[in-house]
Amino acid sequence: MIFFSGFSLKDESYLFEPYIKNSDYTVCGFSYGAIKAFEYMQDMLQQGKRVDTLQLFSPAFFQTKDAKFKRLQLMGYKKDKQQYLEKFLHSCFAPYQKKMIRYSDSDTIEDLQKLLEYEWDKGALQELVKRGVVLEVYLGGEDSVIDVDGAYSFFQEVATVTYIKEGNHFLLSS
Repeated sequence: MIFFSGFSLKDESYLFEPYIKNSDYTVCGFSYGAIKAFEYMQDMLQQGKRVDTLQLFSPAFFQTKDAKFKRLQLMGYKKDKQQYLEKFLHSCFAPYQKKMIRYSDSDTIEDLQKLLEYEWDKGALQELVKRGVVLEVYLGGEDSVIDVDGAYSFFQEVATVTYIKEGNHFLLSS
């Protein structure tokens, strides 16, 4: 199993252990990592490599957000990266859960911009399914980070969508 972490995070795969299909042929990603997992999966299939399952946990889904929202996110990050990340984590968790997360220093403003501007390609997702890939999407009903309703509507046409009613962005109950 290969896991791609969320924006500015690392080693958070343990949070999703109840859902992860532990197989050599599974690719998983959380939030921004879902985008990276999808792109990796496309590369692997183009190279003729075997991949059976793509699991997307709270995939970054901002294609329904307006330009003003995206611009404000980028401005906040540029102004004070640490404060921006703290505010992000605050919106994701109950206070006691924050201690569980480890930061990565490798993400950049360009990564945040890609995350915010990314447009999921339904045709490419359908192509994965046609090639025999099992596509699973997990969404938290209490996720205040992404557009959960938009993501649900979009992905339900191409994937098995598991909706965790009381789950936050990390799919944990607050």
